[in-house]
Amino acid sequence: MTILVRLDVVLAKRKMKSKELAARVGITEANLSKFKSGSVKGVKFETLDKICEVLECQPGDLIEHQKNIGDDK
Repeated sequence: MTILVRLDVVLAKRKMKSKELAARVGITEANLSKFKSGSVKGVKFETLDKICEVLECQPGDLIEHQKNIGDDK
């Protein structure tokens, strides 16, 4: 199982920089960068809600589950 973070795609569609999103959401650029790279262990629903509100999107627009080849689940 792989979770893909599509935040860069959504930001590009909205013509918004990560720095602006971080400021509007109220998180550090470093934390947003970790989320974008998929290196966070978790994200608060409150933060995800704010990101979706600012970007006018759904959580599924930001993250996607991709089944790995060979996974039998």
